[in-house]
Amino acid sequence: MSEGPTRHQMARFFRRLIDFKRNRNPNPSPRSNLGSNPQTSDRTKSSCGDPKSIGASSLPVTPSRKLDSSARWSKEYDVCVCHTEDDIMYVQDLVSFLELHPDSLRCFLQFRDSTPGGSICTELCQAVKESHCWVLVITPSFLKDPWCRYQMQQALSESPAANGRVIPVRKQLERKDYPQELRFVFGIDVRLDKENGFQKIKCAVLYYLEELGKKERAHRDRAQGDSEPNVHTASETLDMSGHR
Repeated sequence: MSEGPTRHQMARFFRRLIDFKRNRNPNPSPRSNLGSNPQTSDRTKSSCGDPKSIGASSLPVTPSRKLDSSARWSKEYDVCVCHTEDDIMYVQDLVSFLELHPDSLRCFLQFRDSTPGGSICTELCQAVKESHCWVLVITPSFLKDPWCRYQMQQALSESPAANGRVIPVRKQLERKDYPQELRFVFGIDVRLDKENGFQKIKCAVLYYLEELGKKERAHRDRAQGDSEPNVHTASETLDMSGHR
């Protein structure tokens, strides 16, 4: 019979939780930071281009991306991170990286953002529905955790087509052990390069958000273009009637 966590282990966990909240980005909403350009290290700058280049070990630094769109703000989170308790330290580092300026992605982290007293099922479903992308930290423990499997299925049901919203992160897992449901989706292997893995994850989320904004702007431009000929035709009709 296995023993539960010791008092020392629990104290250490809560100390890590308090430290994480204390060091969290004090202004997590990117809306207020879109116009700012604070001094940052190369590690915090957005260095994402076409997703085909994400696998490169050295990625060029590009200007701030156009992330602001009503489609983006229609959901509460940019990314939901699904993981087991065994990967709390890794996920803390990942979320801290994603929430850094200038991109300041809005992340859902279960132990930090779930409502105390809320139903686990409800909280996980709501987090999936209110997120644009879902990062699944796939480990042997993930595959054994029923709640992680549940959240993965919810994410796949929300986005059955492989359109960049589901981002599998393979950690401590061989390819042969990969879940069948995710074998049609390109994943990110972070077993050998943790920091560059963080950058690849960030690039994948930023790319999806930018494409979301592009589609919204293209739709708006088409709508405006469709209305202009109608105005032009109406004015021509008035001119012709005037000549008569």
